[in-house]
Amino acid sequence: MSEHLPMERFDRNALDALAMPGQRAALRAATELFGERRAAALQRAPAFDAWRDHARAVKDHVLANLHRYLEQFEAAATARGTRVHWAADAAMACDIVAGIARAAGARTVVKSKSMTTEEIGLNDALAAAGIDAVETDLGEWIVQLAREVPFHIVVPAIHKTRAQIGTILHAATGVAADADARELTRAARAALRERFRTAAVGVTGANFAVAATGSILILENEGNARMCTTLPRVHVAVVGIEKLVPRLQDLAVFLRLLPRSGTGQDLTTYQSILTGPRPASASEGPTELHVVLLDNGRTRMLPQRVTRQALACIRCGACLNACPVYQQVGGHAYGSVYPGPIGAVITPQLVDLGRARQLPFASSLCGACRDVCPVRIDIPELLLHLRAEVTQAGGAVPGGARRRLQALAFAAFAFAMAGPRRYRVATALVRAADRWLPWLVRRLPPLSHWHRGRELPRLARRPFRALWQERP
Repeated sequence: MSEHLPMERFDRNALDALAMPGQRAALRAATELFGERRAAALQRAPAFDAWRDHARAVKDHVLANLHRYLEQFEAAATARGTRVHWAADAAMACDIVAGIARAAGARTVVKSKSMTTEEIGLNDALAAAGIDAVETDLGEWIVQLAREVPFHIVVPAIHKTRAQIGTILHAATGVAADADARELTRAARAALRERFRTAAVGVTGANFAVAATGSILILENEGNARMCTTLPRVHVAVVGIEKLVPRLQDLAVFLRLLPRSGTGQDLTTYQSILTGPRPASASEGPTELHVVLLDNGRTRMLPQRVTRQALACIRCGACLNACPVYQQVGGHAYGSVYPGPIGAVITPQLVDLGRARQLPFASSLCGACRDVCPVRIDIPELLLHLRAEVTQAGGAVPGGARRRLQALAFAAFAFAMAGPRRYRVATALVRAADRWLPWLVRRLPPLSHWHRGRELPRLARRPFRALWQERP
């Protein structure tokens, strides 16, 4: 799989993305559709805000007592036959999974969609160990075949058109490139079923892990995760340590929140709660179940309240769909597995802040992400906190020259708006400059860089003030 675009160059990545109008139009249409579905789902859920409060309380309690719940999970899972592994970082997690696959004699592993395994670069690590990792979620498989990384947390191939997908699947399966969606899906299903049949190891993530019972919960809509957890004789789940909930009954509120926030569904199609490997009397399921508990920077986020709240994220993707920045530049511009607003606050804390120092500035601070978050993460607060850390560390603020120009523009705006006489003079000057201002903006840096992804609105021929005075 190809490397991410460098996260150190978000500003340049974003400008490149803004020069792709087709991608921007497709992305905006898709995110607006998800927003509409979410709004419709919330109309059917009048208790949604109460659920949000409940879910956030559960998350806050777990994160404040994480060490105790991790130990409880390990004890409960081990008692039920699950083998629990601890991974301090990505390299350790990849070594653990590769070791399990080698011990099982696996040449191929099948994977369900997992942002956590994307985070640790598991596919590349397995390839280096001589093991072929095959994504089985349709969107994930498409971007894997295209040698790309996911564009969205929930819908990895949201940026691909049907024609592009046809070309990709034609090369992989021989299906006609101009086939319709049903035929393309049928060809993908046939190819992946053979992978399921022959793979010795299935790898998944988990949406939640239950401390009291040692169980893991996997949510999906395609059924491929259930295939990964029933057909191979070995199942490995890579789970971030923040995914814990105390009891099985605590899952209920998250099962209501996550699908409504992510895809606008009342309920996810497949919900699999797995507790240990299959018993001797059962005819299906893995004979070995391994859970890899991953830290990879998460414990660094625990000490402070403002940073700890990012670990409450349930990866629904609602903040991406609501974000005006993500809608314009898409997922690849962030150079991170986690794009959008949540990526802008999680990535700088999981990796070196110096590498990701541009991401906290990849936001307009409009607050839409905070409004839609099902667990009430205050993402703007986190963004401001991380921006302050970048500044205090002595690093250059991304786009410093443009920001100084913006500060000057806002100061001029504040001066002009301080009184009616100033306002009339300022608007008269702007109206007089309206003929030549677009020409100047297109050619004069840094305004010309701003113009690459935007259009300068033209003033109305007559001001509202004059129209108001002439009203009947």
